[in-house]
Amino acid sequence: MASSKRPALIIAALACAAALVFGVYLIAAGKARSDIRAAGDRQLQIIALDLESVLEKYESLPFALAFHPDIAQLLAHPDDRAMIARLNLTLQTVQVQSRVSAIYLMDRDGNTLASSNWDQPTSFVDKNFGFRPYFRDAISGSAGRFYGIGSVTSEPAYFIAQPVYPPGMHGNAAPIGVIAVRISLSDFEQTWQSSEDPIALVDDSGVVFLSNRPQWRYRSLKPLGDAARKNLAGTLQYAGQAIQPISSLPKAQRAGFGEYVGKPVARLGWQLMLFPSQARVVRIATSAALVATLLLAAVALSLWAAYQRRRRLEERLASRKALQQAAEDLDRKIAQRTQELLEANRRIETKYATLKETEQLLRSTQTELVQAGKLALLGQMAAGMTHELNQPLAAIRAFADNAVTFLHRGQAEKAGENLTHISAAAARMGAIIGQLKGFARKSHDTVSMVDLTQSIQASTLLLENEFHRHGVALEADIREPLQVVGDSVRMEQVLINLLRNALDAVEGAPMRKVTITLERDGEEAVLRIRDWGAGIPDQVAPHLFEPFYTTKPSGKGLGLGLAISSSIVQAMNGQLTAYNHPEGGAEFAMRLPLAPALTHSDGGKIAGD
Repeated sequence: MASSKRPALIIAALACAAALVFGVYLIAAGKARSDIRAAGDRQLQIIALDLESVLEKYESLPFALAFHPDIAQLLAHPDDRAMIARLNLTLQTVQVQSRVSAIYLMDRDGNTLASSNWDQPTSFVDKNFGFRPYFRDAISGSAGRFYGIGSVTSEPAYFIAQPVYPPGMHGNAAPIGVIAVRISLSDFEQTWQSSEDPIALVDDSGVVFLSNRPQWRYRSLKPLGDAARKNLAGTLQYAGQAIQPISSLPKAQRAGFGEYVGKPVARLGWQLMLFPSQARVVRIATSAALVATLLLAAVALSLWAAYQRRRRLEERLASRKALQQAAEDLDRKIAQRTQELLEANRRIETKYATLKETEQLLRSTQTELVQAGKLALLGQMAAGMTHELNQPLAAIRAFADNAVTFLHRGQAEKAGENLTHISAAAARMGAIIGQLKGFARKSHDTVSMVDLTQSIQASTLLLENEFHRHGVALEADIREPLQVVGDSVRMEQVLINLLRNALDAVEGAPMRKVTITLERDGEEAVLRIRDWGAGIPDQVAPHLFEPFYTTKPSGKGLGLGLAISSSIVQAMNGQLTAYNHPEGGAEFAMRLPLAPALTHSDGGKIAGD
């Protein structure tokens, strides 16, 4: 009878356990969903406060500018070119200082009279924005606010507009014009990239216009109605794009779209949304269910052990021996596993120590390799330096002999002139030797401001005689003094490497000329060294920066110069590239990020609607 009931009891127990595990899964899923939504709501609150603070910061700017006397005067005399020029400069200065994208003034018909980007290709001057909602709201006497894609720049931005009244008639007469400020919100998208959950900012029509999922941008949460489509088409808010729902995207691109946490933002009916990952809910609930399963398994094992113990007690001695044997086996396995863990820990510690030693050796080898490359350059420049120093020495000897002769003759004035020439020659020798000693010293990986103009002058000074001796013209075009962060000694090493390669490239060329150009490109310093040689062969270009790869004859290099130079530039967060110039010869371009103080010297000057 007991044996016949046992299967039924086991099935009932399994059913109860399954129900309990499922219940734990549901409870954990609900708790996880609630916690994730709460965390998302806190995250949205921080983002919303940040967004609203940025928008509120510029809310009073157009209102204050509307009282500027030049604005009302220009609206009264729109053909005054001198007034337009003066106001353009005023708006440009305010735009740079306030770090907005643009500030511009429109007459009552929406025609732009003056703009901070008057000197840019995307200037708003003479453009008409009367169709924009922000203009219509402002010209009617209230503040205008709008987000959309610029009709001139094709870039999205937030617009704030205020009406301009006749002097002394604020609010008591019809507006005579509109002053507007354009603000870029693209920085928020960059900030949201750190979130693994989709974040979207949605307008009052349900269209996503900012998101850390680029595929969702300018798509709607659900299909738009005819009225919404007509409104978007009339305002050209999104440059006439056909707004499709996110659900029409491929499955991979709409991943994460679904349940969301929302928070209203700003005054335009915007909605900030965060779509919590449902995979995390499933993961947490599954973990909780797994823990419950393990606990139930542990309870079941405990009950089974108790049942077995009772049977062993009934069997007395046989059962006791079996239990003792099991305990001994367990102790042996624990000791074995403990020993294995200790051995594994020792092996890991040994590997870690070896790895640290290897890393230290690699750093030391890399430093020595850079120094070896520098000393190799010094060896190649030795003959030129000898000739460069022999000339001043010969001149010093000649002037000294002449000075003695003049002193014997009593011609002290001429003797003084010869001594002046001796001093000048000695000073030149000191400058050459000092520059050579500075270049030869070993770098200690110290990071400091590097003046690229001084580095170019120091490098060309060391190679000046070699260029002169080979009859090669060396021209430097420094269009702007620039500074970067790095090591000045290693920077000179890179320049000398590249200049020597250029000198070798023009050997035997019809036009023996090398040029150095330093200019600024955005937030980067660009230094180009061009030769008029035969250029880089196609089969050489892929291997140009590989160590020990060289096309020079034996004795003229080990093929380490360009590899070391590329490594030094990369260590300074830059990039070294090489290509054939369209007009002939090869050109090496070095791009380095500017020093922070120089990078932000003109920050905030952004053009566009």
